[in-house]
This record gives sequence, structure tokens and C-alpha cells, in this order.
Amino acid sequence: MSRADLSTAPCQQNQFLLDHIRMLNDSLQHWTGRSLLDDGQLERDPIAAAQQLYHAPFALLSHGTEPDPIINYANLAAQTLFEMSWQEFIALPSRLSAETAVQQERNALLKRVSDNGYIDDYSGVRIAKTGRRFIIERATVWNLLDKDGNPQGQAAMFAHWKQLNR
Repeated sequence: MSRADLSTAPCQQNQFLLDHIRMLNDSLQHWTGRSLLDDGQLERDPIAAAQQLYHAPFALLSHGTEPDPIINYANLAAQTLFEMSWQEFIALPSRLSAETAVQQERNALLKRVSDNGYIDDYSGVRIAKTGRRFIIERATVWNLLDKDGNPQGQAAMFAHWKQLNR
């Protein structure tokens, strides 16, 4: 699958997406004091900010609060790494981004994030759609909160990964 095949994302002007980007950024700032974007960029030009995050050189993804959480955002770097289109990703239960053998490790990670608000030291093996395995390193994973402080899921970002042998 070519990079062009993976780049079919929703219109960056979609209000849900703009609100979601704001929640990703605001929640990260709440927990860590860090921002996904330059100071004030989201307010100045939210469409450009959404496009910048979608094309960022790091993977950024999130899932909701369903009983079996579904991925609800994956930028182009995440789509390319996991070898999935936008449409495939947003229908994927997030647990399926990891092999069955590491599900307990993944569950422990998510509990640690739920308990602490965020972590910035996660490393773990993930699997692409084709079965190719890779390890993500130094990932930041954080709880998503809406404007009223209600839980809305979790997000992860990472810029470091290594391909593994099958």
C-alpha cells in the first residue's frame, strides 16, 4: 500500500475533528504542561493546526470510552506505521493494535494512564495490518478530558519506533 493510499483523511474543516484536536492538545497541556502545537496556533488558525498535526512527523492517535474502545483519530504517520487507511483505523478496536500476547501489558499501561493522568515513558510492541511488528519507544499516553473535565478516552504520541523481524 502506498503512502498516497493512506492519506485519505476526513476534511480538515470537519467540526468534530477540529474539536478533537483541541481536546487532544488541551488534555496534554492539562496533564503535562506541554502542547502539541505552537502557543496560540489553535486559536489563530485551527484548520492549519489540524493539518499540521495530521501531517506531523510523529504518530498521534486516540480512542474513545466505549467498553471496547475504538480508535477515533490517527494522523498520517500512525496510518503509515500501522499500514491502515483512515477508514480502517477509525473502525479498529484499539486493543487490536497490539498482538494478543501483549494484551495484559497493554491493559496495565492503560490502567497506569487512567490512574496517573499520563505517562511519558511507554515502550511496547505493536502490529501493523500486514502482521509486521514494530516497537514504539518513549511514547506519551494521556487521558482525554472534555471542557468540563469528563473522561473522553486516551491518546498516544510517539516519534520513535523500530521495525522488528516477523
